Amino acid sequence: MRTNNIQGRKFVVIIGIYLIAKAVLNMFLGGFNIFNIVADLIVPVICFVAMYSGLEYLNIAVAVIIGLPVLRNMLYNITHLPSSLIYLIEAVIDTGAIIMLVVQKDIKEHFTNKWSEISSLFK
Repeated sequence: MRTNNIQGRKFVVIIGIYLIAKAVLNMFLGGFNIFNIVADLIVPVICFVAMYSGLEYLNIAVAVIIGLPVLRNMLYNITHLPSSLIYLIEAVIDTGAIIMLVVQKDIKEHFTNKWSEISSLFK
């Protein structure tokens, strides 16, 4: 797949691996059932593939997907310290990933593939 910035793609791969690792960790912390395994892993894998493609605006879409749970759970994580410390650390890392996806110049350059050229990206 074509990229417009190799360094930006490396950052995106690191963020994608983090999202998948975070999902696996949350499955261990939250307990196992088949629905959680499937549901909790599908979104990070889709985000990883979307980010890897480098298509325009997908960095913003993934940033929103990462940010919504952070916002939803932030008050709980702060008020229930120290039992929620790991989730608060996770929220800080998530916030860093969001900032990187939206602000970092190499990552922004990676996300410049046009949607109209999607078929040529796979050559």
